[in-house]
Parts: sequence; C-alpha cells; structure tokens
Amino acid sequence: MYEPPLIEPVRRIGARTFDFSRQVAVMAVVNRTPDSFYDRGGTFALDAAVTACRAAADSGADWVDIGGAPFAPGPALSVSDEIDRVVPVVEAVRAASDVVISVDTFDAAVARAALAAGADVVNDTTGLHDPGLAGVVAAAGATLVVTHSLAASRGAGPRTQFARPDYGDVVTEVRDFLAERVAYAIGEGIAPQNLIIDPGHDLNKTTQHSLELTRRLSEIAELGLPVLAAVSNKDFIGETLGAPREARVEGSLAAAIVAITQGARIVRMHNVREAVAAVHMTEAIFGWRGPMGPLVHNTQEANA
Repeated sequence: MYEPPLIEPVRRIGARTFDFSRQVAVMAVVNRTPDSFYDRGGTFALDAAVTACRAAADSGADWVDIGGAPFAPGPALSVSDEIDRVVPVVEAVRAASDVVISVDTFDAAVARAALAAGADVVNDTTGLHDPGLAGVVAAAGATLVVTHSLAASRGAGPRTQFARPDYGDVVTEVRDFLAERVAYAIGEGIAPQNLIIDPGHDLNKTTQHSLELTRRLSEIAELGLPVLAAVSNKDFIGETLGAPREARVEGSLAAAIVAITQGARIVRMHNVREAVAAVHMTEAIFGWRGPMGPLVHNTQEANA
C-alpha cells in the first residue's frame, strides 16, 4: 500500500469532513445527458437524476457528481441549456441531503450557477481551459478537481477528439501537466486544501495508457493532493476484459482498488452499492476502520 505525502489530508468539503490519510470517498456518477456513455440517458429526466442522486447517497456514496455536458465530441450545448440541466438537480439534492455535490463542467458560468445553487465542488475535465473558472471557484471558496486530458495539455478546446493519442511517457506528461495547472489554480486564488487532481483515465488515452496510469498512480499521488480515480465502466476496462458496458462492474472495482493501493483517495463509480462495499473492505484491511457487523466467527465456546 502506497501512502501519499498529502499536504492537507483533512478536508472540509461542503458539510462533510474527510481524512484522506485513512479514508476513501466514493463519488457517484449522475449524468443529465441523453447520450451518456454508460446509462444511455437513463438519468436524463430531472426526476430520474434527482432520484439517482438520492439513491446513491442512501447507498453510502459520500459524493454525487452531476454532469450536463459530455466530455466526448458532439453537438455544442449552450450555457443556458447546461445550467437548466444541472442546477435543478443540485437544488433538489441539496435540499434533501448533506452529501457532497460536484458539478462536472468546464464552463465558468455553469460553475457559478451550480455553486450558487448549493454545489460544493467543480469537477473540470479540461484543466481550467476557461480562464474565468478558477476565479469563480476561488470566490466561492469551493473545491476544484483539476483533470488531465491530451486536449487540455495541448491547448485544444473542450470536447476535442484526438485520434491515436501519443505520449512519450504518459505518467510523466500527466503529472507535469497537473503540477502546472495546480500552480496556476493557486496563483488564481484557490487554496491548496481546495484542490484535487485526476489523471483522466481514458480521456484522450488508449487502454494501454490508462492501464499504465493505474499501475503507476503513486507517481501522480506524489504531488501531495488527493487523487480522484475515475475508472468506472470505462473503455479501458471493457477492452481489457472484452466486456460490454453492462459487464464491467467487477473490472471497475478491481481498477478502483488497485488505484487506492497506489494512493487514490476518491473513486468515481457508477455502481454505488458495490463500490461502497469494496472501499469499506479495503479500508478495513488497511486498518482504517473496524468491522461493521458483530464479531462472532470463532469467538464463541463452540463454532459451527
């Protein structure tokens, strides 16, 4: 087990406190998009999205990540339409729960509206491509997830496709980009204790790139900030196992646990119940939490 040199291991995010020196947070994924890669629009309707968020919290998720625009290339979505997708969900979930809420957006105006509605975190997959985004997060005192993608590292706009992405050393390039963007975010007024980094599994990366990132994730965690591993049901798992989207749960859990052993402290997952159980078991093995059930096995005078 790798123990990352966390600069600020204890974090207050929204109404919850996390000690990332001995705790892993489960972030549930809820997308209000008609073409989300995993559920194919199953949570696009407002009621369905709110219900999914509340169910995730009830199943033990520490965090829900709400997205209104996909990472993948496609038709442009206006700022007003993205706000209309995410803000009502944020408002409804905030009224019902103290679960951490992040909004998956790369637009400063969307982030401002979501934070005003009760979100705690901005999850930006473009490495602060929007020059106004860092200021919005800083002004709100919110948390920011800084993510690597090849599009971001090479100065391309959001939702840019890169066929046959190439890297000299994918881990080194990802690490250097994240370090530079973190320094930029701090320069824009975001406190280090409000920053999280994400190496961006599958984002402009091949399966081999994502496998290597998982295997060497400790090199990313060396930056001293909590690492988010967004591995759930992604194509690198499907290609590795030869599994369609609906048959990637086991592979997703394995990837998440390996990421945790390499220093990840937040895992972004679709299958919340299974992920929470896997994370709790891992924490217990590490000695970070005690068993949840009564300890009766081989503790009585006679055992079956």
